[in-house]
Amino acid sequence: MKRNFFIATVAMTLSACAAMGDGGWQTLIDGERGLDNFDRVGDGNWRAEGGAVVADQGKSAHLVSKNAYGDFEIRAEFWAASDTNSGIFIRCNDRTAINAKNCYEVNIWDTRPEPKYGTGAIVDVAAVPVPLQNRADGKWNVYEITAKGPRMTVKLNGVTTVDVEHRALASGPFTLQYATGGVKGAQGSAIKWRKVQIRPI
Repeated sequence: MKRNFFIATVAMTLSACAAMGDGGWQTLIDGERGLDNFDRVGDGNWRAEGGAVVADQGKSAHLVSKNAYGDFEIRAEFWAASDTNSGIFIRCNDRTAINAKNCYEVNIWDTRPEPKYGTGAIVDVAAVPVPLQNRADGKWNVYEITAKGPRMTVKLNGVTTVDVEHRALASGPFTLQYATGGVKGAQGSAIKWRKVQIRPI
């Protein structure tokens, strides 16, 4: 009996240490796994392919987190070409009609017609220098997004692109986007998400 109690205590301790060791991060996409952690909105052809979650067709498509978040950090590994139109929308007020007015849109789009709100910017809230100094550029990248109270920071590959305060939106789900965006709305290149993690703070 004592031996069983000791084993159970050790097991619970190790489990608690493992939970603390992950720093509170929840992994929603890990390679090809994780589509079931999101609701689909729009016409995107989201699928698991080549070690990632991918979309390359659709006019406006989102993977919407099932949970809402207020203060949080997101880490996301993504691949995008210069003509890929994508982004991470945070603190969305409406999970069925998603846009840059009812969410904060952390953009991924090197060739956006209005480049100050291209890759690294928060559309209509926080611009980046033009010409773009930090680009997706057809390679694997890492976004780190922190939202705490009114303050939001964005890092692309370790470089801070945005550090701003804005009080319009306090909480809501986040989304991963794919959209058209080439010349005159032509289909752009794929977006690929290899790992997406979130940690409430």
